[in-house]
Amino acid sequence: MATVDLNIDTFGDTIRDSSVVLVDFWASWCGPCMYFAPIYGEASERHDGVVFGKVDTEEERDLAAGMEITSIPTLMAFRDGYLVFRQAGAINGKQLDYLIEQIKGLDMDQLKAEAEAEQEAAQKA
Repeated sequence: MATVDLNIDTFGDTIRDSSVVLVDFWASWCGPCMYFAPIYGEASERHDGVVFGKVDTEEERDLAAGMEITSIPTLMAFRDGYLVFRQAGAINGKQLDYLIEQIKGLDMDQLKAEAEAEQEAAQKA
């Protein structure tokens, strides 16, 4: 599967409608972003069923600001609509493959229960 350009209108639906979504926040002037782009693109061809989104932070400033992007590249991973990973900086192909396998292996029932418990605790505080 090729990478998909995301914008403020498509971002939320993509996260909600797909099981595993990776999002690369990047800009054309960013050297590390240009290093990471082919690694990300090659991984998108190896991992069926995973959506590989890209957000151009220059074109989508409101989306980048809303996601609190302060450094690029920033990679985010979502599983069943939940943000499960966020990291600034480029990673290599093996690290990306390992990350994807870890995300696919998450126990989402446990993750959702923990998130709900944290929300309840925050509301009581």
